[in-house]
Amino acid sequence: MRSTATPNLLQSLPPISISPRNPSLLAHNSLTNPPKRTLDITCASKRSPDDYHATLKTLNSRGRRPRKSLGQHYMLNAEINEQLVASANVEEGDLVLEIGPGTGSLTNVLIDAGAIVLAIEKDAHMAALVRERFADTNRFKVLQEDFIKCHIRSHMLSMLESMGSLSEKTRYAKVVANIPFNISTDVIKLLLPMGDIFSEIVLLLQDETALRLVESSLRTSEYRPINIFVNFYSDPEYKFKVPRSNFFPQPNVDAAVVKFKLKQAVDYPAVSSTKSFFSMVNSAFNGKRKMLRKSLQHICTPVEIEEALQNVGCLATSRPEELTLDDFVNLHNSIVRV
Repeated sequence: MRSTATPNLLQSLPPISISPRNPSLLAHNSLTNPPKRTLDITCASKRSPDDYHATLKTLNSRGRRPRKSLGQHYMLNAEINEQLVASANVEEGDLVLEIGPGTGSLTNVLIDAGAIVLAIEKDAHMAALVRERFADTNRFKVLQEDFIKCHIRSHMLSMLESMGSLSEKTRYAKVVANIPFNISTDVIKLLLPMGDIFSEIVLLLQDETALRLVESSLRTSEYRPINIFVNFYSDPEYKFKVPRSNFFPQPNVDAAVVKFKLKQAVDYPAVSSTKSFFSMVNSAFNGKRKMLRKSLQHICTPVEIEEALQNVGCLATSRPEELTLDDFVNLHNSIVRV
């Protein structure tokens, strides 16, 4: 259920009125949907793209070095940032969440594309850097917070509600981010269930992680509960690979861009309780090489599990890596009583 509370950090935003590149859009909306609140956003001239020298110059000017503890690897290739933004189909007036803006190289491209950017940055020094860098535009807001711990739903709802009268598409936001590899699973678990807020999420991930999330097959060691989770809440797509040479400092692995098109609640697989469903899935994989009739016997008897498996078209001796998302849904609905 959406919260109506307005977080303190966003209360400082000025009342919003967007000046679109297409003036007729504002005229149409002012006739059909009189705004309750308005956000004053104007279009800025196109900015110079960041490259290797610009990024290092920015870091050196502040005496900053990438912090390994925060998983900081800065993008040096402006073309990769352009492709990230293009993968999310960012358009004029889109509200975009960016996680870890760093020196602002991706932020720069998002603003040029016409987006209104809310950035979450854990590093106080980098938050101050991008706040100063984009001080001349009212299309950017940075919050110095730990994304994993912040109230992102409240932050986004506040922004969306203030923009809701502008056009139908501002009902949903997007996420475009080059995130630290070490928090990728946590970020995915937080964001994918938010189909009521985000329409699509485009993330730059470790290549191995990207492949595992999107292309893991049944009966392989790479098939895990996160695959069930990702496909329950979204339609994932592997977009393109990004060689490690595009980052500073250079990581030990390549990266890749993945796009998650989020599902709405009405499109989720039909389970009586998502909590009990994922609890069952996690239990199944805790004994990955065990047959389900043994790993799930805390839910019901082995005989009942065997019967349920056969009723949903699976072998009585099935192991978790042999079941599809639909198989798990049908099994849950057969043996779990909520």
